[in-house]
Amino acid sequence: MKLRVAIQMDPIGAIDITGDSTFALALEAQNRGHELHYYEPRHLTFAGDALVARLAPLEVRAVVGDHFTLGSAQLTNLAAMDVVLMRQDPPFDMAYITATHLLERIHPKTLVVNDPAHVRNAPEKLFVLDFPDLMPPTLISRDDQAIAAFRDEHKDIIVKPLYGNGGAGVFHLQPGDDNLNSLLEMFFAASREPVIAQKFLSDVSAGDKRIILVDGEVAGAINRVPPKGEARSNMHIGGRAEPTELTAREREICEALKPELKRRGLIFTGIDVIGDWLTEINVTSPTGIQEVKRFGGADIAALIWDAIERKRA
Repeated sequence: MKLRVAIQMDPIGAIDITGDSTFALALEAQNRGHELHYYEPRHLTFAGDALVARLAPLEVRAVVGDHFTLGSAQLTNLAAMDVVLMRQDPPFDMAYITATHLLERIHPKTLVVNDPAHVRNAPEKLFVLDFPDLMPPTLISRDDQAIAAFRDEHKDIIVKPLYGNGGAGVFHLQPGDDNLNSLLEMFFAASREPVIAQKFLSDVSAGDKRIILVDGEVAGAINRVPPKGEARSNMHIGGRAEPTELTAREREICEALKPELKRRGLIFTGIDVIGDWLTEINVTSPTGIQEVKRFGGADIAALIWDAIERKRA
């Protein structure tokens, strides 16, 4: 099976190929003989009754500093593609949401991964609300009194943007910290959105586990350990990846999510678990597949393409 594949992503020249999941997916597709094309979200256009983009033929190679070659870009109807990988990074803003609306017009005849309607309807920190027995005590609000009452109840809390990513804007407020009001003023001046507050999970010091699921099935996991003095474990701010095994509770969480992930057509999902609690379900542009393979785990890029090819067949 040879597929025509378009990859919607951020500028390819800026990626770190030693850790980038989209690069791993592109390399695996190329190795399977699929035809690759590249474009950025800004190249999407809806005109008449067609969704088009400026597609450039793409060749990739695992050579740092020389990892891609682009051909001449041509305005192309995306309905002529077999697969579109929607892989640009958040923020999950109106531009991101608009891209899902546009891509929804060609899906599923052209398979968009992940399903754009369900990407739009399953923001990382909101999708988890469908599983209240799996999540830590959580509040989503713009009401400063409600947030203060939540803090009074749980004492030690995390406050973060509802649609943030990469650990940006995540604050740990310990008992006695008098910065809550100033912090909320800053958030609310910058955005009309509510914030999310959660009970602080001290287990984060032992790691924030990223578990990757492919078409609802567990494919692998890594543990991300925060640097000393940090409550955030994101690797771009100094978190350390290490190999891990799943606990019985983590397998229970994955089994609970499986039917809904499959129903929504979410082929590539990364969930975050701290201790016994599910904190996020990442469906926009999950990462971590290269780290899993580096620690001797499954080749998740291959598993993802197996799932895509089954759906295209």
